[in-house]
Amino acid sequence: MKELNIFVFAQDVPTITDILRKHKVGGVALYEIRGAGRIKRKEMRERDGWSVRTVTPEYEARTKVETVVPDSSLKQIVDDIVTGLGSENQPRGMIFVKDVSDAYEIGTKLSGDIVVMP
Repeated sequence: MKELNIFVFAQDVPTITDILRKHKVGGVALYEIRGAGRIKRKEMRERDGWSVRTVTPEYEARTKVETVVPDSSLKQIVDDIVTGLGSENQPRGMIFVKDVSDAYEIGTKLSGDIVVMP
């Protein structure tokens, strides 16, 4: 099994969740976060009393989508996300893949791939 940590703009979350539903991913967690990376941050106008100045925030809002998928589904899910959100000239986010040695469902005593599928 693999854990996917997907960092995207909030407006990209419906596309991500549609892709995960298409692949019958069982569970998804969403986190609203602030962070910085390779994606250029946008300048903002900030009012300080009577004066207005332009600033670039150190961190910007993003959404972290976290899920666990079977090894057999990983490549197709990642390919669909990269294709669905990909842009030749501008990064849209990041996907980090981690190994998961096992998963256990509390209460049912089930374990393995069966607990991450609907």
